[in-house]
Amino acid sequence: MPSLLFRALLTSFLLLPCAALAAGKDGPPTVAMTVLRLPNGLRFGLIGEKAGRPAPTLFVLQGNLDVAQREPIYTEVARILAKHGFMSVMLDAPAHGEDHRPGEPTELAAWAARVERGENLVDGFTANARAVLDYLVQERYADPARVAACGTSRGGFLAFQLAAVEPRIRCVGGIAPLTDLLALREFASLTRRADAAALALPALAPRLAGRPSWVCIGNADARVGTEQVIAFTRALVQATAAIQQEPAAVPVELIVNSSLGHRSSVHDHEMLAAWLLQQFGM
Repeated sequence: MPSLLFRALLTSFLLLPCAALAAGKDGPPTVAMTVLRLPNGLRFGLIGEKAGRPAPTLFVLQGNLDVAQREPIYTEVARILAKHGFMSVMLDAPAHGEDHRPGEPTELAAWAARVERGENLVDGFTANARAVLDYLVQERYADPARVAACGTSRGGFLAFQLAAVEPRIRCVGGIAPLTDLLALREFASLTRRADAAALALPALAPRLAGRPSWVCIGNADARVGTEQVIAFTRALVQATAAIQQEPAAVPVELIVNSSLGHRSSVHDHEMLAAWLLQQFGM
């Protein structure tokens, strides 16, 4: 067990708002990440060393790949798990990094703009992520029987969206995950509200049922909505219980903590890493 001093340091270290983290800082990258491209030009990042045999693989999803290289809080779980032989994968989120289009708003405002135009926000992203996984399996980076996904805030939203369409993902984690686009201020004036509502994570619960899930959220997170996150985990529990043949524990973990606002800490990543190791018997 960690000492009281160590636990206190974890609590105080890097408790930074996600909005502030997303802004990034000038200077050289601080994360040891290798950036590769598929033959079609799609870029992705890897943290971890290619081993002599395919490795357990984790999608670590957030926003802009360049920001992920500069801001270590977004990829802390990847560095923890690299010590245990994991390969972690990062991609640009929709409308972030190289997926941003000239003339459109930035980040989550661009998400709202795309939904307003009638675009499906997640289909292109999940297709890209699946293509990256296919490549990693083909090139013997990734063990297709040991794949997981996780993310922080908007990355958590994307992790569960990806798992819903990719059966090779065995378990999913979210740190302060976005679960309902309509909880965001960027979507307040949206007219195509039904399109946004259709992408809410509770609607995915039947497709995620039975797969272990881990979620943490602050008890007063007004950015993504604490109540919306709790409601999503309840939907996962109900969907999983509905398919169980006999009464059994439902593998959905929810941690509601006392962090201020919409925040992510190193301790969150350590808890998630420990849970992931447990899922793979490591």
